[in-house]
Amino acid sequence: MNDEIISQFRSWLEEAQGRELNNPNAMSLATSTGDGIPSVRIVLLKEFDERGFVFYTNLTSRKGRELLDNPHAALCFHWKSSDKQVRIDGKIERVSEDQADTYFASRPRASRIGAWASKQSQAMEGRFEFETRIAKYTARFGLGEIPRPPFWSGFRVIPNCVEFWHEHAYRLHDRNVYRWSGEHWAQEKLYP
Repeated sequence: MNDEIISQFRSWLEEAQGRELNNPNAMSLATSTGDGIPSVRIVLLKEFDERGFVFYTNLTSRKGRELLDNPHAALCFHWKSSDKQVRIDGKIERVSEDQADTYFASRPRASRIGAWASKQSQAMEGRFEFETRIAKYTARFGLGEIPRPPFWSGFRVIPNCVEFWHEHAYRLHDRNVYRWSGEHWAQEKLYP
C-alpha cells in the first residue's frame, strides 16, 4: 500500500481507539469456500503495514479452511462512534512461521492454552468438554513455555482495493477508493 492509504487508515484507527468502547481493531472478515459459498465473522486486526492487514486463527477452523482453499478475502471495519468504515478486498497469504511464533508468544498464557484446547469450529458435547481440555493442556505445559500449535497461525490480507467511507447527513457520504492496477495505486471518488 502507499503511504497515503496507510496514513489514512492509521488516522482513522487511532480515532476509533479513542472513541470505541471495545475492540476498535475488530473487523468483519468475509471468506468463501472454493465453490463460492460465503461466510463472515468478526476477527481482530493485530498489525498492518505496507504489505497488508494481519490476523491470527486456528487453521482448522472454518475460516482457516476457507482461506487455505480460496485465498481471497474481504475486510470491513465499522466505527459507529466516528461514522466511518473501511472496506478492503485482497489476496491472502500466510504469515511467516517466525512472525506467527512471535505473536503467539506475546499472547496471555490463558489465551495460548486456549489455542491448544479449542477444536475451533467443531461441535462439542458441552462446556465441560472444553474445560477438561483446558485443564489437560494447563497440566501438560505446567509453568514452562507454551509453543505455538502447528494448527494455529496468521494470515495477511494483501489489498487490491481499499475504500474509505465517511457518513454524512442525508446519505451524502464520502467514498474514497484506492485500487491496485498491478503497477500503482489509483484513487477515485464514488457516489454514495
